[in-house]
Amino acid sequence: MFTRVPCAWYFCCILLVSPFVARYNILCAETAPTRSQTKDAEAAKHGFEAAQYSIVDTYPFAGFRVVQFDLPVLSHYSYMVISHDECVVVDPGRDVDVYVDHAAKEGATIKGVFLTHSHADFVAGHMELAKREKMPIYISAKSAAKFKHIPTSDETTIEVGQAVLTILETPGHTPDGTVALISSKQNIDSPLVLLSGDTLFVGGVGRPDLLGEGMAASTLASMLFDTWYGKLAKLPDSVVVMPAHGAGSLCGAHLSDAPTSTIGAERNTNPYFVYKDRGEFIANVLEGLSEAPQYFKHNAAMNHDGPELVEWEPKELPWVDPSDSLTDISEYYVADIRDATAYSIGHVPNSVNIGIRGRFETWVGIMVPWNANLVVCGENEDQLKEAVHRLHRVGYQPQCLLYEQWSAANQTIAKNPMADPQALYAQMQTTESPIIVDVRLPTEWMGLRIGSTLNIPLNELATKSGKLHHSQKIVTVCNSAYRSSMAVGVLERQGFTQVSNMNGGGEAWINAGLPVFQTHKAGVASAAPKREIRLAERISSADLKRMQMDLPGTFDLIDIRPAEHFADYNIPGSVNAELADVMNNPAYLTGVGPLVIVDRDGSLGMMVAGALSQKSDRNIKALHGGMQSYWSESDYGAYAQPITAPSGVPMHLPPQRPPIAAPHGTDVSPPVSKPPPVSAKKSAGC
Repeated sequence: MFTRVPCAWYFCCILLVSPFVARYNILCAETAPTRSQTKDAEAAKHGFEAAQYSIVDTYPFAGFRVVQFDLPVLSHYSYMVISHDECVVVDPGRDVDVYVDHAAKEGATIKGVFLTHSHADFVAGHMELAKREKMPIYISAKSAAKFKHIPTSDETTIEVGQAVLTILETPGHTPDGTVALISSKQNIDSPLVLLSGDTLFVGGVGRPDLLGEGMAASTLASMLFDTWYGKLAKLPDSVVVMPAHGAGSLCGAHLSDAPTSTIGAERNTNPYFVYKDRGEFIANVLEGLSEAPQYFKHNAAMNHDGPELVEWEPKELPWVDPSDSLTDISEYYVADIRDATAYSIGHVPNSVNIGIRGRFETWVGIMVPWNANLVVCGENEDQLKEAVHRLHRVGYQPQCLLYEQWSAANQTIAKNPMADPQALYAQMQTTESPIIVDVRLPTEWMGLRIGSTLNIPLNELATKSGKLHHSQKIVTVCNSAYRSSMAVGVLERQGFTQVSNMNGGGEAWINAGLPVFQTHKAGVASAAPKREIRLAERISSADLKRMQMDLPGTFDLIDIRPAEHFADYNIPGSVNAELADVMNNPAYLTGVGPLVIVDRDGSLGMMVAGALSQKSDRNIKALHGGMQSYWSESDYGAYAQPITAPSGVPMHLPPQRPPIAAPHGTDVSPPVSKPPPVSAKKSAGC
């Protein structure tokens, strides 16, 4: 993602107070982004080392130590708790050599493996470890796991040398969610570490919407509310939090890059714990979640049933013949794992470029149907061996093809030359410019884009490509050309014949000094194009009331608070709308009069108004201070009093709706809490 740079003082305020701001990327009008600023954050996950397990750190405590393992391409943290010559592994990945080797290095025997829940984003290594090390698997009794295990419940303990793991049931992300509190035997009532699984992340919480029809997401979110306020929030501030995922994981939102935190830090800074009211908490946990990858439910089922053991060192790769049938999308899904440049020069027709130097496992899980006959096409055997190994982590078993085998068989080769940013910019100034399809998420697109582009997220491209004609010239773009190269193959599979990918993506565009947000029209482009940004305006409560009195019917008043809050009290003449609809529906960008956004306290409203202002010339305003300011500055009666209009004729609006009385003893004032810091937000790809 492009680096957020505050454009005005109120954007600085938004960065501090809004838990949603991490979804929006704001480019400063005065300062051109540097190469380091614009480089996609996910590029750090694209090296060879990102596909390998590494040790983040070994954390010493009284009587034990905790080793934290990281697998960057899956944003997956796993753990080994070691005390004397014993250890237990927590939430392991499927390829378990790293744990076995480290235990041997430490001179420790693995005494068990603990799963915090049935993971959905990767296939866990519990069966692999149990088979190799002949030790038990611990998992919640509520999981009803089909493999041999020791069921846990609240207060179940697992002893490892001088360390004691106390299991707590923490439903919310899933019904069977658990965490492990670690303490020393000498002081068992003073926990030191919380292995929080997918319940609590650094800067976030586990998303509660992954069960599909199994249980309502709002029900699980309500459980998560109880888990935090009823259990975890009661722990000492000093307890160290070690989660199962970091930034980039699709198991939560707003996750930080920091590998650890503390209960005290999360209490004070986690954006979700600002909300003390159950309804507000649920609404904010559910708001804005991206679509879960289709492979999640299959991985969760595999982990629940017990994954089959893998032959990690096969004598022969599972080869497939280079026949014409590979181009038939009803028979095969060919994933070309080479880089975008090699793919553009030549590839198997209808293949999709999912580069192995990226979040390869996750993107295969997002793009490739679970039951598809998957073939990976690479440039050499080592690359294919790596692909097969890594796809075992997410449950896929592909066949293999070398691109040179396809070429040597004199089969048809598809070519899609990449578009140079400078040349594309020049085309955009003509009357025959191509259709530019930006395949990033809508929030990325609204934050920064290269001009008049059509936004169709990559995961929706196949189903929404019907908006376009197969013969039209199309250029796909994203931040770094990783996702947009995939998009070329997706469109090719839909029958499009003139598709190319912009070389280098948005990073290359900005480094070339080309404008963002608006396309310079022919005849006005300068040698040094300026980057322009439109800022939203604030409107005070007093000014809004004057507009209502003096200029009724000349502006739109949109309230983006949850429907139940709007039903309790609202500004006369306002219309309630869901945040997602306001952000994505182009109807809000049209109209001759101003658009005024209303929220609870003005923070989210200003952010939304600022984002919408980048997409439209419409006068878009945010109510300064939101509903809190509006009502605090009202006397619940003065609003209906006559105000002299410019013509001198008193004007009246409909009488204001009376406030709803709160139950006796209830504090109706909004909770005052410390503004949370911004958490790093990363997308799965670039």
